[in-house]
This record gives sequence, structure tokens and C-alpha cells, in this order.
Amino acid sequence: MVKKMEKKYIPLESFFAEAAQNEVILTYTAIENIVGQPLPNAAYLNSSWWKKTKPPATHFLAWMNADYTIKEIDLGRSVTFIKETDEINVGQSSSANPENILIIRPVDLDDARAIIHLQQDIDTESDFMLFGKDERKMSVQSIRKRIGEWKKSDNSRMFVGILNGEFAGFAALVTGPSPRASHRASIVVGVRKAYYGKSVGTSLMTKAEAWAHEVGISRLELTVIENNEPALALYKKLGYNVEGTRNNSLLINGDYINELYMAKNIQKATT
Repeated sequence: MVKKMEKKYIPLESFFAEAAQNEVILTYTAIENIVGQPLPNAAYLNSSWWKKTKPPATHFLAWMNADYTIKEIDLGRSVTFIKETDEINVGQSSSANPENILIIRPVDLDDARAIIHLQQDIDTESDFMLFGKDERKMSVQSIRKRIGEWKKSDNSRMFVGILNGEFAGFAALVTGPSPRASHRASIVVGVRKAYYGKSVGTSLMTKAEAWAHEVGISRLELTVIENNEPALALYKKLGYNVEGTRNNSLLINGDYINELYMAKNIQKATT
């Protein structure tokens, strides 16, 4: 039975809606990553918080709407959820570990430290980002300020991809600097190497485009290093076209590298 639930737990509800296992174990950290906010103190101190099944609290609907109940609680560490079913479906996984459940949500203030680690890892793992290892200067305060600006903006946003409770990638959209350029947005996407081949980049791009459509953005732009063949293939698959070359635009490991300008015109949202 679906009931109205606290807004902050909607991403957790989406996670369980995608879960196929009869039993799922999530750490507290994974749950907080999915939700984007810390769990309340009661969740750390009292097992009863997890076992609630009646209002006024409605957090339990995040898993109960998908027919999961609480099996076991290791306070402060992990929670085991089990699916209520009279019969086990043939072929249904019995593994306790989530299997590639990806949640895409807007970044929140409490994500600041995780965003720093995410971007640092991506910069270290790839030579295809604007910044290299240890070149990007970030602090929790500066990232929180930027996230606050995104949350207040009507046409700029950052999304994070949470795969099985772990930060896997991000997509940032920033609109033009003037009213005449407000219909276009630049998009930057990054994915941790451990999550390559799991559709994280595709899902982030798709979510960003859907949101851009909703807010009336009609043109998306990006740049990609000329020899970044996997990214170039992905962008072309998603409908982006090469519009020009920026010769010798980056200096990476002592070599001058060309960037390609790519763009996609999307139908402007109707009112």
C-alpha cells in the first residue's frame, strides 16, 4: 500500500523499487549516500526507529512500499531488509548484496565531502578531465557554497549517480552567463573507473537532459578530448554532434591535446 512519504527518503524508495533480491544488506553509509542526508540520531541509537510501521513518521514506507521489512539491525553499521513474499520467484536473486541499483539524484549539501573524494578520484584515474591529479583545489566549505547555489538556481544543477550505495559519478549543468545565453547549458560528466561499463555515464546524461528539458533549456554543449574514444562514442550515441575543434587547447603530460566542441539541440519544454 503506497502512502505519502517524507520527501528526503524518495531516493531510498526508488532504490528498493529496483531491488530484486529477497534479502538486501545496506550499511548506514550506503543508506545516507542514497538519501543524500545523514540519518537521524534515533536511527543510530534505537532499533525501534527502523521497526516503526505507523505515522507520524513515514520513513519506513521507503522499503515497505516495495514489500521489504526489517530482518536485522546492527546499530550504527548496517540494516538487513527482507522481502515479504509467499513464494520465491524462479530466477530471483537470493544474494544479500544489491546488484547494480543506480539512483540518480540532485546533489545535496551533506554530499560535499563525498563530492570532493569523487572528483579527486576521477581526476586521478583519468587523463581526460580538465584537472589532473591534485590540481583541483576544493574545500568542504567551497563545495557546500557551490551546492547551495545549484539548489537555488532554476537552470543550473548537479546530479550524482549512486550505484549500490556508493558514489559512482556526477553530471553538472551550468547555463550561459547572460539572458541571451540562458537557453543553453554546458554539461560536464565524470565517472569513477570502478563503475565503467555500468551505464552510469549514460544514465547521468539522460537525467541531465530530461531536467534541462523540464526547465526550458534547448541546447546542451560539452567539450571532449579528441582521443577520448569511449566518451566520444557515448556522446554521439546520445545525439551530440561535433561542431568544431579547439586545437592545442590542453597540455597533458607534456603534449598538446585537441578538444572537440559537441552540442545537442533539444526540444524546448512547453508551458
